[in-house]
Amino acid sequence: MTTAGQHAVNSSDSGCAEAVSAGNVAHMKILIIEDDLEAAAYLTKAFREAGIIADHASDGESGLFMGTENTYDVAIIDRMLPRRDGLSVISELRRKGVHTPVLILSALGQVDDRVTGLRAGGDDYLPKPYAFSELLARVEVLGRRKGTPEQDVLYRVGDLELDRLSHEVRRGGKEILLQPREFRLLEYLMKNAGQVVTRTMLLENVWDYHFDPQTNVIDVHVSRLRSKIEKDFSQPLLKTIRGAGYMIKDEG
Repeated sequence: MTTAGQHAVNSSDSGCAEAVSAGNVAHMKILIIEDDLEAAAYLTKAFREAGIIADHASDGESGLFMGTENTYDVAIIDRMLPRRDGLSVISELRRKGVHTPVLILSALGQVDDRVTGLRAGGDDYLPKPYAFSELLARVEVLGRRKGTPEQDVLYRVGDLELDRLSHEVRRGGKEILLQPREFRLLEYLMKNAGQVVTRTMLLENVWDYHFDPQTNVIDVHVSRLRSKIEKDFSQPLLKTIRGAGYMIKDEG
């Protein structure tokens, strides 16, 4: 959030998207949670000109939903947001097991403010006003934090592929359309391919339940997912392990 008369970006840096060397940011996808619509529009345009896909949420609740339901390389989050403040968004993302690197972009730039933001789960902190060239460089650095299973972009099991950036699922080259919850379910199963995934693991990591609501919600979603990824294919991939859970594995 910016106050009246305050510019989020240094005036000397305006229009810099064309002049900035974006470095190795190709195919990156970021989330911007910012309630200042003018600043958000500038950032979205500048990042896209630098070759980065940028989604925008204008309040904390919407940002939390997008950050939970979608996969991003980096999230840029303002601290002062309507409906849910930025630090609360970060804390809740971390509680839900979302490890997307977070850069806090805020007019609150004192040392204590930065320390509080980093302790809340932020990975970097840039006070306003700022130079876009510096913001872009910081995003690039955060986007390099890959290599852990959580940061893998593409999962493959046999001829089934799931792209965490584009949210596309294909099998044998054929696109499979999934609902958001089905995508998260498949993503978690493929992340743990070849291992038994228990009902408790699915409840905690896909549904964010830390108790068993004693419903058949998992069975229903697994059944729907199985019908979508195995229809018209002779080789089954998603297996029910009786008394244990589920496993996705290529037996071919």
